[in-house]
Amino acid sequence: MNPLVFNIDFMGKRKIAGTISIVLIVCSLGVLLVQGLNLGLDFTGGTLVEVEFVEPIAPADIRELLDSAGFEHGIVQYFGTERDLLIRMPPQSSVEQARLGDELVSTLRQQYPEVVLRQSNYIGPAVGEELTTDAGLALIAALAVIMLYILFRFTKQFSVGAVAALAHDVILTLGIFAVFQWTFDLSVFAAVLAVIGYSLNDTIVVSDRIRENFRKIRKGTTIDIINKSLNQTLGRTLVTSMTTLFVLVALLVSGGETIRGFAAAMTIGVIVGTYSSIYIASNLLILLKIKREDLLVPEKENLDEAMP
Repeated sequence: MNPLVFNIDFMGKRKIAGTISIVLIVCSLGVLLVQGLNLGLDFTGGTLVEVEFVEPIAPADIRELLDSAGFEHGIVQYFGTERDLLIRMPPQSSVEQARLGDELVSTLRQQYPEVVLRQSNYIGPAVGEELTTDAGLALIAALAVIMLYILFRFTKQFSVGAVAALAHDVILTLGIFAVFQWTFDLSVFAAVLAVIGYSLNDTIVVSDRIRENFRKIRKGTTIDIINKSLNQTLGRTLVTSMTTLFVLVALLVSGGETIRGFAAAMTIGVIVGTYSSIYIASNLLILLKIKREDLLVPEKENLDEAMP
């Protein structure tokens, strides 16, 4: 069976796509600067409380109870059975941090007298600050190493395009989390790093086909060759993206609160990464004026002729 053959003029819409991407990036950066991320306890510090109830309890009911008592931005989720709950509470201005765990349990016992405290841990702000710094350095280091890898494997044009696509994916993913104020914790940060790997893999596949076609096709403009390469890899891109999204949507729907942030970040990243491998990395190749001569394999010296 012959593979599906596409003939889509991707690069004909490159200016529209580029404009949309620039607007989205500017908006994302603006939201990140003005509103910022809703950092979880891993970064901000706070209190983690594990409690056990006599009967199964809904996390939403406990979350509503704590909100009404003045405890804001807490996360309540199952921990094991439907009688065990894990409460993650950031620092509260109205309660001393050292007493926050006791205050939470006291509030719960007003309505659920038989609730049992299993453990109460305090995460200091020094730890949160260190994690924030380390996470930022890890992200910068990942982008730098990727840029060097693409530079040695392909050319500087591909390197700039790949890193720009990855930065585009990361900024938009973080921007969406900032807009909706979804909790950003270490699991979400791990998803962002996974998105970098996913997007890079897709970008390398497309770049490799573009390089191959530049060497094989003698006639045709740069836009024609890039369009042909994108259409040739589109089937593979769609199959990979769709199968990944099926799993991620399943995790979003039934994975529970613990994994929801990770699944949401991965879902956004897969969609944005698929788009960026087509319109960001390839678009920059045209802007950087890549040509066939940049991708030719250097001819080996004829040793026979060189010998006296």
